Amino acid sequence: MKVHLLLKKEEIHSEKMAENNKIAVVLDVLLATTTIVSALYQRAKDVIPVKDHKEARELSKMFQKGDYLLAGELHAKPIDGFLYPSPLLLSRQVQGKTLILSTTNGTVALRKTAGAQKVYISSLLNNTATAKALLHHNSSSTIVIICSGNSGEVSLEDVYGAGHLITALVELGGEPLQLSDAAQTAYYLYKGNRQNAYQVLQSSYVGNLFARYGLFDDLDFASAVDAAPVVAVLKDGKATIEQAHAQQQS
Repeated sequence: MKVHLLLKKEEIHSEKMAENNKIAVVLDVLLATTTIVSALYQRAKDVIPVKDHKEARELSKMFQKGDYLLAGELHAKPIDGFLYPSPLLLSRQVQGKTLILSTTNGTVALRKTAGAQKVYISSLLNNTATAKALLHHNSSSTIVIICSGNSGEVSLEDVYGAGHLITALVELGGEPLQLSDAAQTAYYLYKGNRQNAYQVLQSSYVGNLFARYGLFDDLDFASAVDAAPVVAVLKDGKATIEQAHAQQQS
């Protein structure tokens, strides 16, 4: 099984993602995919990732008041009328509701990969569960792991998260994997910092922003390895838990 790694969402070619049975995995550790995984684990009905806040507002008109939550950020700043996409904040409100989520990087990356044969949504919270699901695919499949990055820049926390996922694939799989050089870079980054998730996330550019704004609890939450062991997938534009794996894990 071949494993490739894209270091930022700007490297995604939507047309190529739709070719040759590619399996996509999107990570935005701080914070979109962590928020999505957490919301699904806290029994959100589903999560709809959108490309921007304008689309989010339009989509919200289709729902009855009380049936949805509108959350988002733009370049890490709050959006008027939106909840900030903090997994801790949303976990107290999201049960039974649809979460409409707009972020600068992660939700855009998800939209750009929608043409792949299958799209997984992963984070430190659920990478091991994602890896187990990936290993059920045919060995001729190509796995493309996508780091969302930060407005065109590589994000340390996403590369670290990708390394955690790749490490899980290597340790769980019976067959050798063909790792691209970028995938090997993430793998060795994680292997050398396996016990330092919080420190790595905090030292990143976005992690420094979180620390500056006092969001230490969100940093701590995002670094909680395998704390939400669900298999999250993007299907028909919505993020949901893959039920077959949910039943196996329960």
